[in-house]
Amino acid sequence: MLIFAHRGASKAAPENTLKAFKLAFEQDADGIEFDTYQHESGIIVFHDRTLTRRARETGYLLDTPWQSLKQMDIGDGEHIPSLSETLQCVPSDRWCNIEIKHLYDVNSWVEDVKKAIKQSNISTSQLLISSFNHHWLNAITDLWPEIKIGALTASYELDCTASARTLSAYSVNIALDAVNKQFVQTALQEGFDVFVYTVDEPRDMLMLKEWGVTGIFTNLPNVAFNTLSD
Repeated sequence: MLIFAHRGASKAAPENTLKAFKLAFEQDADGIEFDTYQHESGIIVFHDRTLTRRARETGYLLDTPWQSLKQMDIGDGEHIPSLSETLQCVPSDRWCNIEIKHLYDVNSWVEDVKKAIKQSNISTSQLLISSFNHHWLNAITDLWPEIKIGALTASYELDCTASARTLSAYSVNIALDAVNKQFVQTALQEGFDVFVYTVDEPRDMLMLKEWGVTGIFTNLPNVAFNTLSD
């Protein structure tokens, strides 16, 4: 079962920072997951719409110039990274899940992601794009049909793979509170990988492993590695 570090090793280092991502790989994570916004200056890695929680600043992320954003301390002296900086810290044999929180132009988004990939060592085959906004994902697949799509959901719908089928997705990325064994079996039988978020308790990790889940997103990649290696 694959272990994705949710916003990096985010219990041990500030979330969505290069420090958290590098630590995740040191803790044997198979990949990292992080949040992105399409800013007027490019794609940046951050979770919140506002700066209050992470940067202890007033104002909105997208209203703030990139030059100001990258000077902000978001914990332990770490700064908000760009997508390119983030991908450059990913080893060539590891996975990357880019979650989209905001985009305004799909064409330039795809161009910027492809440019960031070329500046890194990662393989497109181990890149997964997810979002709760399936309209964005659908538009991305129209422009970039070979990219892997994760149909992100927090609910167990009556037709649990409907969105994944519509998007020609690679996986269904579902919340721990919504998933059950039948959901996993159905999705796997229909050819979709299943990734579950956010899984920090060893008991849940072992349950999902028994169900055959493809991978988990966790804030504690070291705990997941030790639990699942036994």
